Amino acid sequence: MSNTASTTEKTLNIAVLTVSDTRDASNDTSGDALVTMLLEDGHSLEDRAIVKDDVYMMRAVVSNWIADPDVQVVIVTGGTGFHSRDSTPEALQPLFDKSIDGFGELFRQLSYEEIGTSTIQSRCVAGLANRTLIFCLPGSTGACKTAWNRILSEQLNSSHKPCNFVGMLTA
Repeated sequence: MSNTASTTEKTLNIAVLTVSDTRDASNDTSGDALVTMLLEDGHSLEDRAIVKDDVYMMRAVVSNWIADPDVQVVIVTGGTGFHSRDSTPEALQPLFDKSIDGFGELFRQLSYEEIGTSTIQSRCVAGLANRTLIFCLPGSTGACKTAWNRILSEQLNSSHKPCNFVGMLTA
């Protein structure tokens, strides 16, 4: 469950990218949900964008955020499935300095409780690039809520023990 703003000791600057060939600002429910949850947890929305499922468009936006010292976390929703246009992992993994393998593994374990074996089609990934965390989530609003409420909310909270990602981003 999501933490309240008072329990997040250090505010992080988070950018949200929606990858979709069909969504725009009027119907981006996954991006909207992520923004709502990160703000409720006391973080700051540093930037937000929507791009088509295009490798180079994704890399351009995320590369700019990685280079921006004000962006500490990037959350990408969409493009992690098996459709022919789904290319988020292929676009963004080459940017990672380090992969966070446990993120995808844990997400699929938690998602299994909700959608059963369909979770096997999730190719969500995460990594670190230039001291910027990047989390690539499925495009469904439910998947974004699962990832935030059951993983990201705690790992982006400086008071979560025994460890979290905040210290390495704010040190």
